[in-house]
Amino acid sequence: MTAGGHVRMIEELRILKSVERPAVIRAIAEAREHGDLSENAEYHAARERQSFIEGRISELEDIISRSEVIDVSKLSGTAIKFGATVVLADEDTGEETTYQIVGQYEGDIKQGFLSLSAPLARALIGKTIGDNVEVVTPRGSKAYEIISVRFA
Repeated sequence: MTAGGHVRMIEELRILKSVERPAVIRAIAEAREHGDLSENAEYHAARERQSFIEGRISELEDIISRSEVIDVSKLSGTAIKFGATVVLADEDTGEETTYQIVGQYEGDIKQGFLSLSAPLARALIGKTIGDNVEVVTPRGSKAYEIISVRFA
């Protein structure tokens, strides 16, 4: 994973442990004070939230402990590989989009982080500036031209 992705995961873990977990424990305690737990919707909702938080904490701890952090700034070249920031032009509209190819758990297309396992990322790997890439998406086939590749 990238160093930035590693930092984001550690921050999410910190928030879950120091903010979310204590808040849900307080919510469960308050809901218990309302009496009969079998018909207490607040209690059941808080327990579900607690289950989600504990599961996410376990997942993040596992991912962080097994991850290999790669400093993208030390990478270079003209071919697209893990860590590359790529500017693509949609061949139909000419619209340019920028993505950074990141690890499996870092992907967030809305923020411009394209998971290495995504079909577009797999199609881009090994390509260079000026190459054309065609990717089959749920909405049909899309074609892109690679405008730039950088490692930062």
